[in-house]
Amino acid sequence: MNRLRRVPIDVWFEPIIILVVGIGYIFWYRSQEFTATEQASLGWDNLRTTILEHVRLTVVATVIVVVVAIPLGIALTRPALKRFEPIAVNIANIGQAAPAVGLLVLFTFWLGTGFRTAIVGLVVYAILPILQNTIVGLRQVDQRTIEASRGIGYSGARTLFQVELPLAVPVILNGVRTALVILVGTATLSTFIGATSLGTLITTGVTLFLPKLLISGAILVGLLALIIDWLGRLVELAATPRGVS
Repeated sequence: MNRLRRVPIDVWFEPIIILVVGIGYIFWYRSQEFTATEQASLGWDNLRTTILEHVRLTVVATVIVVVVAIPLGIALTRPALKRFEPIAVNIANIGQAAPAVGLLVLFTFWLGTGFRTAIVGLVVYAILPILQNTIVGLRQVDQRTIEASRGIGYSGARTLFQVELPLAVPVILNGVRTALVILVGTATLSTFIGATSLGTLITTGVTLFLPKLLISGAILVGLLALIIDWLGRLVELAATPRGVS
């Protein structure tokens, strides 16, 4: 019982929301009569492919953003490169400031349509949260702790990996979760540049005036975002050292 009380409320409450929404959607789905177009789009074979492509877009973009943003954030907190931090953050902020659809269209002129272009657009759009949280997480580590680790003979690299990064993990992973949720939502726009995603259901529903298809697409995107956010929260809890909150 005491263990349950120590578990953060979102860890057990978010799955309840996911189950309620998921079960509600299934009951709604079974009670509806669909047109031939809706049946084709929401058939399991087509729907499975669409969901998997949406997940692939999200995962690939997230991996690239993490590989780029975390090392860059670490480098920008080192004394030699500290002066470049405002420049890097402002450049990363361009992705957030620009409309997502406009950003994807601009990359289409350069790279053409399809999966690769969608990935590039998503990476640019989602890099800021992870970069900024990496910098903030490392900056908030108590300087006295760093000095103490150096005082007992730790090198700069050992201090970074055994002291600074473990203490910054909660903030960094929070940025990764934020980026994941952003990517799940933004990936729906990739349908405009020829990449398959759940946005296909939404745009088809709008174009052909099929509200049931539009509702299904919106609910499935929402459920996917909730599931990925919850899984990210579990990873955040597992990766956070004991005593660090």
